[in-house]
Amino acid sequence: SKEFKRILEEAGMTHSMSRVGRCIDNGPIEAFWGTLKVEKYYIHKYETFEALQSAIDEYIQFYNNERYQETLNGLSPLEFRSQAA
Repeated sequence: SKEFKRILEEAGMTHSMSRVGRCIDNGPIEAFWGTLKVEKYYIHKYETFEALQSAIDEYIQFYNNERYQETLNGLSPLEFRSQAA
């Protein structure tokens, strides 16, 4: 919607979408959210939305900087990107 586009622009964000029926960029983010739910969400009870939001923010930092991944040769995403650069 136009309102959604406006909010993205105000936040300095870029909206990225594949064409209909093409899930090339959807798979990795779906896998990430699945991992987050298993490792963080399902095993905790969050009393407030703010507590959940904070836990998600912390998990994203952990995932990108500290969580080693077999598919990245045992590196964290940040370490893997640094090697590729």
